[in-house]
Amino acid sequence: MTRVLIGYASKHGSTAEIAEGIADKMRESGLQVDCRPLSEIDSLKDYDAVVLGSALYVNAWRHEARRFLHQHGDELSKRPLWVFSSGPVGESAGALEPASLEPKRVMAEVKRLGAREHVVFGGRLPTAPHGPLERALVRRTPERYRDRRYWAGIREWAARIADALVTSDQAVTPQSG
Repeated sequence: MTRVLIGYASKHGSTAEIAEGIADKMRESGLQVDCRPLSEIDSLKDYDAVVLGSALYVNAWRHEARRFLHQHGDELSKRPLWVFSSGPVGESAGALEPASLEPKRVMAEVKRLGAREHVVFGGRLPTAPHGPLERALVRRTPERYRDRRYWAGIREWAARIADALVTSDQAVTPQSG
């Protein structure tokens, strides 16, 4: 059975919720999936495939996600790898081009590692903002634009990954008959 790691870097929990949604959808396909913060992962030796996600802040991945890519690049390059970013919120989030939101250096590294795909999902503003800047941002953003996560699209992406892994697993696993 294919064992998949979904590792994520989240500041306020939105990216973690996306990662858990991806994990739940992939488990429906019979895959064995672990979903964990990147800060808790020391090795990839137990995993056949990896999905990495990070929150985006001002077009930058979280520090622990960038560090994870750097520290585990060799291991990641030897496995099927998919990557997601989350973060755009507000009224214009749906109109932004994903390429304009990609952190350039991180995406160059992801490409070098052979990632099969990178997607950008809308994010969610903090439900419990800290500090005056976050509180002002939440207060000034109309409620309907505070959570821009498109769950149907997230589940669809997870299902495509699961299909690719299940298909490749069946191709290398002898069928009894």
